[in-house]
Amino acid sequence: RSPSRGLGDVYKRQGKNSGPRVDAIAKVTGTAEFGIDVEIPNLKRAALKRCPVIGGTVKSFNPASAQSVDGVHQVIEIYNGVAVLADHYWQAKKALEVVEVEWEYPETLTAHSTETIEKAMEEALAQEGENSFTQGDVTLGFSQAESTLKARYKAPFLAHATMEPMNCVVHLQGDRAQVWAPTQAPGLAQQIAAERSGIDRDNIQVHTTFLGGGFGRRAFHDFVAEATAIAKVTGVPVQLVWSREDDMQNDYFRPAAMAEFEAGLDDQGKLVSWSAKRSGPNIMPYMIDEALGMLLPEAVPQGIVEWMSKRGYGVFDGWQIDPASVEGLHEDYTVANKSVDHVTVDPGLRCGYWRSVGHSFSGFFVESFMDELAVKTGQDPLAFRLNHMDDNPRLKNVLKLAAERAGWGQAKAGRFLGIAAVKSFESFVAEVAEVSVENGKLTVHKVTCAVDCGRVVNPDIVRTQMESGINYGLTAALYGDITIKDGAVQQSNFHDYQVLRMNESPEIDVILVDSEEPPTGVGEPGLPPIAPAVANAVYAATGQRLRSLPLKLS
Repeated sequence: RSPSRGLGDVYKRQGKNSGPRVDAIAKVTGTAEFGIDVEIPNLKRAALKRCPVIGGTVKSFNPASAQSVDGVHQVIEIYNGVAVLADHYWQAKKALEVVEVEWEYPETLTAHSTETIEKAMEEALAQEGENSFTQGDVTLGFSQAESTLKARYKAPFLAHATMEPMNCVVHLQGDRAQVWAPTQAPGLAQQIAAERSGIDRDNIQVHTTFLGGGFGRRAFHDFVAEATAIAKVTGVPVQLVWSREDDMQNDYFRPAAMAEFEAGLDDQGKLVSWSAKRSGPNIMPYMIDEALGMLLPEAVPQGIVEWMSKRGYGVFDGWQIDPASVEGLHEDYTVANKSVDHVTVDPGLRCGYWRSVGHSFSGFFVESFMDELAVKTGQDPLAFRLNHMDDNPRLKNVLKLAAERAGWGQAKAGRFLGIAAVKSFESFVAEVAEVSVENGKLTVHKVTCAVDCGRVVNPDIVRTQMESGINYGLTAALYGDITIKDGAVQQSNFHDYQVLRMNESPEIDVILVDSEEPPTGVGEPGLPPIAPAVANAVYAATGQRLRSLPLKLS
């Protein structure tokens, strides 16, 4: 920026110029304070050993070996594990390794594995589900259809894998407390600390630090609860730091999902009927379990709060549908007759919000199915979509823009294009993936992305959010998979939960639609189209239709 130009000049043409990020200097100079950087007087570091199966508790433990480790102050039990308190984190972590713990395992989850969970979801698709949306008469539509197509898709549990593992500093001071946390919901952090400390929540001050990645994980506050519990038992200021293994195996995971679609088409290749049924866990019961205390008056006894919070699991199993479980399954295309059903299958592995929430799997399901329908009717995948978007002009527009910029129908030799478009968080995003497949290896070379998020206030932030969503989504599309054995998460670190590396990141071209509509979301909408765009490109390249994530070539 020219020294002669002030900040007013940068911002005077709203949506046309990118202003400097307010956090840029702090981040590039290393002065930004993340949760893991917090220092206060007399602070001790803690590491916590949890049950390998989430929800397990301590039956017995032997602290003797850990207590003799240099720097260790205390070895204690809290509600969900054994903690070691030391001068430094590494001392606490190493001492924790020699603590012998016998666990009380939760029966509900221990019996499950990835195979049993997937079987249960498959069986659920044959059951009558709870209806979440109906338009027209689906049965009549199918009876009048010239042809039909049915397909089933699935997506696994996913971890958030934030760069900064969970951590929290808690200082209890009589009837007051201070909490330093990288949190996406400071009010919830305050409530959780109040519940674990017994201190009035109005007397708890939460300092929100920078987040080394959130993606929805830091909307849940188990790490605050644990740090508070440790501080209450030990009586000193505590910083709890999770290891990468702790973080990977004790997440609030993106729910696994399975869906079966059926569509009816007329003799012109137009959709006349659309049916979708999703099976899998819900997020809302886990959020209710955590957040209910914040919504109730403080006068309500904690025992009653805890009892009421557990009722959410039953509410969403049979007679109420979590909107996040079915969002995106029917909204984007014009079809006269539609129906969406849901069957809850919850093995007990706790679930949470993951970037783009339900759209993270429904986008893959719907846009893969639309491609299959185009192939069945002998139509170009772009043209087929456009023919069903008369009621969705903004999504239709970004689809055209992305296709034109990517050179749809004119792929280079050895390269193949796949397309997808999804509305999420009130924004409209279309993406074209350019891929090659050589000797069974899939490479994503370029992604062209068009986004209509209403009025663009800062173009650079919108572009970087699209790029971030695409790369985060590519990690899930190519590698993401949390698997369960005997109730325990098998993945532990980046060697077996791979993330996209810098040299794998494709060239990304972002087109911003000039709009006077109110601004809408940009943090999440870049993610949903990427997996189906890549999968559809793989089909163009190989003829293999990949209906499961992560994408694996046979």
